Amino acid sequence: MKSIKHILLRGMLAAAVMAAAPSAWTQQINGTPGSPDATQVINGNQIPAPPLPFGGLIKESVKDSKPYWPPPVVAPKGAPNILLIMTDDQGYGVTGTFGGVIPTPAMDRIANAGLRYTQFHSTALCSPTRAALITGRNHHSVGFGVITEQSTGFPGYDSVIEKNSATIGTILKENGYATSWFGKNHNTPSYQYSTAGPFDQWPSGMGFDYFYGFMGGETSQWRPYLFRDHTQIYPWVGKPDYNLITDMADEAIKHVKRLDAAAPDQPFFVYYVPGGTHAPHHPTPEWIAKFKGKFDMGWNALREQIFANQKRLGVIPADTQLTPWPDGEAEYGGAKLQKWETLSADEKKLFARQAEVFAAYVAYTDYEIGRVIQAVEDMGKLDNTLIIYVSGDNGTSAEGSTVGTPFDMAAIQGIDIPVKEQLKYYDVWGSAVTDPHMAVAWSWAFDTPFKWTKQVASHFGGTRQGMAIAWPNRIKDAGGIRTQFHHMIDIVPTILEATGIPAPVMVNGIGQKPIEGVSLAYTFDRANVSAPSTRTTQYFEMLANRALYHEGWIASTTPPLAPWLLGQGKMPDVVNGYTWELYNIAEDFSQNNDLAAKMPDKLRDMKELFLVEAAKYNVFPLDNDFLQRITTRRPNATAGQTVFTYSGEMSGLPEGNAPNTLNKSYSITAEVEIPPGGAEGMLNTLGGRFGGYGLYLLKGKPVFAYNLLAVEHFRWEGPATLMPGKHTIVFDFKYDGPGFGKGGTGRLSVDGEEVASKMIPHTIPFIATDDESFDVGVDTRFPVNDDYEVPFQFTGKLDKLTIKLVPLKAANEKLLQQKTQETKNKAQ
Repeated sequence: MKSIKHILLRGMLAAAVMAAAPSAWTQQINGTPGSPDATQVINGNQIPAPPLPFGGLIKESVKDSKPYWPPPVVAPKGAPNILLIMTDDQGYGVTGTFGGVIPTPAMDRIANAGLRYTQFHSTALCSPTRAALITGRNHHSVGFGVITEQSTGFPGYDSVIEKNSATIGTILKENGYATSWFGKNHNTPSYQYSTAGPFDQWPSGMGFDYFYGFMGGETSQWRPYLFRDHTQIYPWVGKPDYNLITDMADEAIKHVKRLDAAAPDQPFFVYYVPGGTHAPHHPTPEWIAKFKGKFDMGWNALREQIFANQKRLGVIPADTQLTPWPDGEAEYGGAKLQKWETLSADEKKLFARQAEVFAAYVAYTDYEIGRVIQAVEDMGKLDNTLIIYVSGDNGTSAEGSTVGTPFDMAAIQGIDIPVKEQLKYYDVWGSAVTDPHMAVAWSWAFDTPFKWTKQVASHFGGTRQGMAIAWPNRIKDAGGIRTQFHHMIDIVPTILEATGIPAPVMVNGIGQKPIEGVSLAYTFDRANVSAPSTRTTQYFEMLANRALYHEGWIASTTPPLAPWLLGQGKMPDVVNGYTWELYNIAEDFSQNNDLAAKMPDKLRDMKELFLVEAAKYNVFPLDNDFLQRITTRRPNATAGQTVFTYSGEMSGLPEGNAPNTLNKSYSITAEVEIPPGGAEGMLNTLGGRFGGYGLYLLKGKPVFAYNLLAVEHFRWEGPATLMPGKHTIVFDFKYDGPGFGKGGTGRLSVDGEEVASKMIPHTIPFIATDDESFDVGVDTRFPVNDDYEVPFQFTGKLDKLTIKLVPLKAANEKLLQQKTQETKNKAQ
């Protein structure tokens, strides 16, 4: 056996050799190497950086040895702080900064201190745009060809950002930045929201040290589906005036102040993405009051006003044409929206209210963003902070139906609520008892001067975003306007150039896909105000609507179906059945003058180039089957499971990991023990005020409540109070399928005896909830019924809860496919 002395001598020799060897990683050491205050700036090609060799001396005795501290990684000298802001569902004509009628002074502040960009683009939809923004790669390249709730098992559409596509969070973190993410996270696969993880697709796994926000496409701002890092939190409890838009700003301000106190020289990267103004539109009453009567002129007059403002501000060329209002023209695929003057008095009253609340939400969100910006200035860090403020991740949303809705989950599943019924919510529109959205015509107007809306990737109404950038230490052309054509994928390379950090070749031992964006930092110089765009080509595709931009021209498909029909109509052949349009946007800013018939050769060349780009970036296979995408089975920890068992109290399980009772028969069995004196409380619930179910005891009586997207409520209730002792409560539902949203018969029984039976004509077809959870023994967020208040903890003992799902038989599976096809072929 070797002696300890021999082992030590070998270790000392190895250390000496490593210390003498030249560094292969060319790190720059600041300060005295090995001292406690030394730091290092890495070259960034490989992250995390390989450890430096020990540079001290090790002898048998510490008094003869020399310590050597490994230097921590810091950002390059002078690297700016980064505040990356993006709002939600705001088209080009929404903000006052880009000609809208809604004041946005925080965005004005950035534009006036820096630059406005008038040809900046998104992907036309939430998750895809956000994936492109944080990776610097096209959305299909990183698995987000569509939102995660519609993901399919193809590389461009599986909603998985692979480890060969590190985000800007990871890059900056490993280069010495403090990274944080506030607000919406729509880039974790919807089947990975649970506390079981995995967490590599959560913000923490994407390079963000701190996350304070919500999961998914939307949430109530009054009682949000909120997380701090991986833990669900409920900060609104005991705070009746709570709103996430304000809370998020408060948290971001506290966070950057803590960073400044702990490490004042460390630059921060804050990714700030509020839920405003995605539905539900939830501003505070004070902000709603500011916009009373501001939209009584209607959507057609609003469009004219925005158009005039845009010309006055210079954010559209003077010769821009206002695109026609949709009135059934072929260029709109037959889409038609009512003109304001044709509406009834009730319709005008309701629709004006919808716009007032939306405008309040825009202004409120911008105000809270302004508080965060002011906090950066108050810390003395504004001059060396690069602030990028993007208005919207896509065009304004048309998902509220042609008449708007007080309950957006109903609208996106094809349920229109009559104006007369909606007016009952007029005084509480935007409050916690509504999840509202506005009529499509407002959305079209807020995308002025362009055609179309969110979801439509072929036209700028879906993809053109207002953007402002300020960096006082670097950008001196304050108030300037830039017209170069750029895209979300260009933000990451811009940040990297600004910080002096290269895109890594290797991350955690995995080779990286090249960054597909190009930096727009060249536009920061006044001398380059008229420089040609460094982005010469960009494809667009969403739900098979597609376009190709190349050197001032764009070829675009005509949407065969309006986005507000949500795929409920006959679609053409996805490859060869689409009509294409052609525009010279160097001369036709708004895509108004279609040159396809006059220039067929040019159009052919553009279509061929689209195929080349689509093959390069994982766009194939094209898919215009909206309904099939929604109902596609996706991987999760409970896939294929038909029996679920729980005991005791459990809350916060996301819908994707809960038993899926939609469009099938099922039973829920609760084995309980009632103490002396009786018991009440929730036994099991999924959903809340805007859709879902609950099995509970109310004043000792068993109740099953079914909430059909807040449109209809159904209730089964036993006549007798349960006596002390053990009982078995069962709700059994026989579904009248196959098909979507069919009715069925529910039977409530206690100890084997039926106590209530009822047939209902409809059930929820596709989505029970977007921001509520599956709870056992308790209810979080909103109640499914108004006859109890959360948390409504069960006061007895819940020994066991069992849910059994009845899968469709093979014959019914075939019939379901037939019904699915019928649904697709039937226009809404």
